[in-house]
Amino acid sequence: MSTLESPAPVREWITEQARAGREPLEVVAAMVAEGWQQDEAITVVQDVLHGLLVEHARANGLPEPTPVPEPMEAGGSHLLDGGDRKVPVLAYLRHPRVVVLGGLLSDEECDEFIALARTRLQRSETFLLDEGVSQVHEARTSEGMFFTRGENALCRRLEARLAKLCAWPVEFGEGLQVLRYGPGAEYKPHFDYFDPAKSGTAGILANGGQRVASIVMYLNTPDAGGETTFPDAGFKVAPVKGNAVFFSYDRPHPMTGTRHGGAPVVAGEKWVVTKWLRLGEFH
Repeated sequence: MSTLESPAPVREWITEQARAGREPLEVVAAMVAEGWQQDEAITVVQDVLHGLLVEHARANGLPEPTPVPEPMEAGGSHLLDGGDRKVPVLAYLRHPRVVVLGGLLSDEECDEFIALARTRLQRSETFLLDEGVSQVHEARTSEGMFFTRGENALCRRLEARLAKLCAWPVEFGEGLQVLRYGPGAEYKPHFDYFDPAKSGTAGILANGGQRVASIVMYLNTPDAGGETTFPDAGFKVAPVKGNAVFFSYDRPHPMTGTRHGGAPVVAGEKWVVTKWLRLGEFH
């Protein structure tokens, strides 16, 4: 393991380990055993792996990966720092990158979001990238409304909490959207990024750049149904009041595996508040 003593050989060694299918945490542990500081080892491994992703993308005509928010450090705590509260990790996937969070919002915050949003609900719209317009679409049968970023004290508190959790600036986030799904309402599987091939995408990207992560937060617990589904991963997240699901996508491409949907509500209703994070400052 003497190859880990200098920068150039260690990068070559990490590359060999990655191509052999060795887990990143195993590589970090091996480096720490050789005297590296854990933070330094993680940084080097992440840098080398990012370079391999770029190399793969260029060789195969794919979009290159970009930095994304990340609530969990490799090998870090499962109790995350949200600034004003600690947030436990309930489950996570590496691919697609999904993290299920417990108690991200208090019961009181959930109830307040519903009360503030209820009188402003309208039929939810979907942005049609080919036409460059937002309109009601059969794939989305909820009601919703948007808060502008920082619109009130509740929004500012949650936005600061999410920025701390994800290590991503508040200014790089869209305003919060509240949605209500009644019995039978759903959102069919889709991607949250904006497809670069569509004619309407350029105009959207002019403000804030591409979306890179989503956080869906549950404001109540429906009697049945309403799960957030990731069909390509065979993974479902139960809509439990106060909990949330985070997922990131490092490029606007199906290879991220982040196609997801809101399963039909079978009984009762489902309320969620959603935050989308952008690559740059959003106005």
